[in-house]
Order: sequence, then structure tokens, then C-alpha cells
Amino acid sequence: MIAVVRYNAGNVFSVECALNRLGVEFVLTADEKTLRSADKVIFPGVGEAAAAMHHLRSTGLDRVLCNLTNPVLGICIGQQLMCRHSEEGDVDCLGIFDADVRRLVSTEHNFKIPHTGWDTVTVTAPDGPVPEMLDGQYFYYVHSYVVPVNPDTAAITDYCGPWSAAMHRDNFYAVQFHPEKSGAAGTCLLSHFLNL
Repeated sequence: MIAVVRYNAGNVFSVECALNRLGVEFVLTADEKTLRSADKVIFPGVGEAAAAMHHLRSTGLDRVLCNLTNPVLGICIGQQLMCRHSEEGDVDCLGIFDADVRRLVSTEHNFKIPHTGWDTVTVTAPDGPVPEMLDGQYFYYVHSYVVPVNPDTAAITDYCGPWSAAMHRDNFYAVQFHPEKSGAAGTCLLSHFLNL
């Protein structure tokens, strides 16, 4: 059984649709017992970091998520909230990954912010959430904040400089892009995670 974390963040419907396409059973939940007993946990979302962390703390989900021992996949803001601190709202986050979230800053090439659309991923750690077969594939992004490259980085995208497209530590996996909106490559990634 797959548990999708319900925590007042957007884009959950797209994740549900992707899981339906894969034909897997899932439940949208904030229940601690259900999250702990699930085979896999998906922590998705779009939104603002400070507001999301306020909700997680007010419901106790921050403590639950940090102590999960089953495989967890953070998506988009899910990856950012799994880090130590975010510049978005100047908020302390879950601290699963020892890295801080930074605002994307346009360089001399006048990159558009937010980073919206398709971009490639370079796999740097084959045991991470992006399997090696997807190296160089395009995934769909919508974001203005990133996690710099760090020891937990498992894949890199280069836009306004390189940053963490994916991360991995122990049972925690995360991606900055939206696999549920990334066509065949995204479906492959979700299937890979569900079969870990």
C-alpha cells in the first residue's frame, strides 16, 4: 500500500492520477499509523515553504515524517521541506538532508525565474531516485528555489548553475521536478521508486 502525505499542499491530484495510471493502490492520509505501515510514502506538493512547515508542525507531521523508516519520496516542495532550512519564508525545515534551500538567481544569460518547463537530469548516484537509464532525460519543473549540490545529491540539473535535481539519504529519496507531469520518464521513475 502506498501512502500519499496529505498536508495542505497543492498538486496532489496529479500524483493520484499518476498512481492510478500505474495501477497501484494508495491512500491520501495524514494518519501517523497509516504512514508508518505503508510500503512506500510519497511526500508531494507545490506551495510556499513557511506555510507548509507551519502546517506540518501544527499537525505533528514534521515529527512523523522525520522518523519514518519506510522508503519516502519527496517531490518538488517535498524535497525542499526535507532539507535543513529554506530561504523561502526563512524557515527551518525537517532537516532530513543536511542542506539549505536557496532562491534561484538569474545569471548573465537572463534565465527566466521561476524555472518552468522541461530540463535534463544528469544522474550522479545510481542508488538514488533517478535510475541510470533515465540519465539525460527531460523532466518537468516549476520552481524558484533549489537545493545546492551537496553530499546527498543524486542527480543534477544545470539552470542558472548546477543544483540538486534529486537527493538520497538512507530511506529518504527526493526530486525537485514533477515525475507525475513528466510523461514516460516520470512514469518510469515512479515505478522504479515503488519497486525499491
